[in-house]
Amino acid sequence: MPSAPFVFSVRTGGRAGQDDRPGEDRVFVTPTGDAVVVLDGVSTLSDERPRGGWYADTLGALLADRLAAGPPAELTEVLYDALATVAREHALVPGESPAATVSIVRLRDRVVEAAVLGDSPVAVIGRDGAARVFTDPRLAALVESRPQAAEYRRRLAGGSGFDERHRELLRELRGAQMGWINRPGGYWVAEAVPEAGRRALTASWPLAEVTQVLAATDGVSAAVDDYRLYSWEELAAACRADGPQAVVDAVHRAEQRDADGRTWPRNKPHDDKALAEIAVRPLGAGSR
Repeated sequence: MPSAPFVFSVRTGGRAGQDDRPGEDRVFVTPTGDAVVVLDGVSTLSDERPRGGWYADTLGALLADRLAAGPPAELTEVLYDALATVAREHALVPGESPAATVSIVRLRDRVVEAAVLGDSPVAVIGRDGAARVFTDPRLAALVESRPQAAEYRRRLAGGSGFDERHRELLRELRGAQMGWINRPGGYWVAEAVPEAGRRALTASWPLAEVTQVLAATDGVSAAVDDYRLYSWEELAAACRADGPQAVVDAVHRAEQRDADGRTWPRNKPHDDKALAEIAVRPLGAGSR
């Protein structure tokens, strides 16, 4: 755990995107509270196979256990080992397995460490109040390069709504993505290929320069990157004032006001959402 003179606390928020379907985003906090894992589960195309929520639960719990055990290992090696264990114990097959994006934040000695795999970013708020946003751009770059992404956004902006053609475009987009999953030149996510763990992007910051760390799935980060409801600094301030759950609920309500996706063209009316906030303060500085 981080050594004095710093203390920290973790708060989380989340909700399913659809009322009639369980959410697949997860947040895990180690028993000592010095590491957080945020996952966005991605299901297989067939519901006959394990779903993304199961995979996020299974992988997230294992990662939290490994992060709590010592001695500390590199985050990429912790992720590699967890991916290999889940794939082996559950006989998962590459390309046919559920998957997940993963963000890990660990407070260690005098350093904040992060690893990201897929589009679940980490934002670090410095003592100057500015956000340092750490993200994995590889999946987004692939999606944005596909014509289906431009077409579904154009159609939504024109008032088509989330119709059958929209769903068809998403299936085409998903099929194109699967040709590039967990391979050089494509993108890397947690799935049945352990090497993806070693392909996670990593960063670190001096703990003395950090006041707050946010880890979010893309259902929350869309409020900054796509909807422009907040800057990262404003989202962090909203977490401090009202808590992560209030922020998650506010994003969901904003989407409800744009029910047909005309203002913010997106792949679905509501995505699952998960948000973790770690507050860091000097010992003796008082509570929030």
